[in-house]
Amino acid sequence: MDFVLNNSGCCALRQNGCKKACCSKLNTFNWLCDLPEAVAATDFIEVQFKNTRKGYYLNEAKIPLEKGDVVAVESNPGHDVGTVTLTGKLVLLQMQKTRYRWDQEPKRVYRIARQTDIDKYNEAKLREHQTMIRSRQIAAELGLDMKIGDVEYQGDGNKAIFYYIADERVDFRQLIKVLAETFKVRIEMKQIGARQEAGRIGGIGPCGRELCCSAWMTNFVSVATDAARFQDISMNPQKLAGQCAKLKCCYNYEVDAYVEMQKQLPSRKIQLETLDNTYFHFKTDILKKEITYSTDKSQAANLKTISAERAFEIINLNKRNIKPATLEPESEGQKDARKIDSHDILEDSISRFDAEKKRKRKKNKPFIHKNNRFEGNGARKQ
Repeated sequence: MDFVLNNSGCCALRQNGCKKACCSKLNTFNWLCDLPEAVAATDFIEVQFKNTRKGYYLNEAKIPLEKGDVVAVESNPGHDVGTVTLTGKLVLLQMQKTRYRWDQEPKRVYRIARQTDIDKYNEAKLREHQTMIRSRQIAAELGLDMKIGDVEYQGDGNKAIFYYIADERVDFRQLIKVLAETFKVRIEMKQIGARQEAGRIGGIGPCGRELCCSAWMTNFVSVATDAARFQDISMNPQKLAGQCAKLKCCYNYEVDAYVEMQKQLPSRKIQLETLDNTYFHFKTDILKKEITYSTDKSQAANLKTISAERAFEIINLNKRNIKPATLEPESEGQKDARKIDSHDILEDSISRFDAEKKRKRKKNKPFIHKNNRFEGNGARKQ
């Protein structure tokens, strides 16, 4: 096992003859890279450009490529420069996942990037920030209700992609003319959402880690406020929103587990009856399975925290019209005494029908005396 440095300066790990990039964003682990039949399964390769943009290109010239290599690929117009992120059989699965259009003619890989290609690429990248600032000023001067979030230059510097955000449809035909005259390049406009903008810009989330949208997420699923309610998260808009000003994507990660755990807890609408008071639900700690009850329905008063098991026990007692003394769990002595009391009541209710009956003698029934004389109840002794 050893570390090598690829053409883009990215650290790569070489193990068993298979090179795996360890610092590329949106990395797909090629677990089939050691199988010769998987490597030769297709001539298509996956190439990643700035941020989350990826493309699939045909290696028609059979150039020996590995993950992490910097290549020059076909573009319109000219060529673009990117990094190989996947080769072999897994490329076909990724193309199927992204719904690659097979009816179109595939773009091709030209060559492994030369030093002149990398120099042009770096020179174009240095112009991106200033281009973005100037394009925002031009859009404001034209009175367009849009925000240009990012600019990406093609590897040869002949084309620039402007990523913008807009709530409504925008007529940017005049903007394209002005941008083309100002920067002397071909202009392409792409509309993105707020989550995609955060993914392109990047940043650190409240968890202390890199934003998921800029690290590994490719599909952005809508997030509902119900996902936060199921997890008992405060409905504070400032805490619910991420850096994109939308609901945080991470609310969808654990919501299924919270929904399953809530099925093991009593309903929040059920009131608990005790000898001293009536208790209403106040809050629930789902992970600890602890419930806090209040004696006032609208505010916190005389808060008592009990386990879900104890809550179910009191609910079952209330269904039998039995009220425990308090919400606190009963001691073993109290449980035994309650069992004995219920046992006595049960025995009394049943045994009273089983009292021994006295034997009654029938009238005028003869019997044998000790002197072997027949006598009856009303007979005289002889």
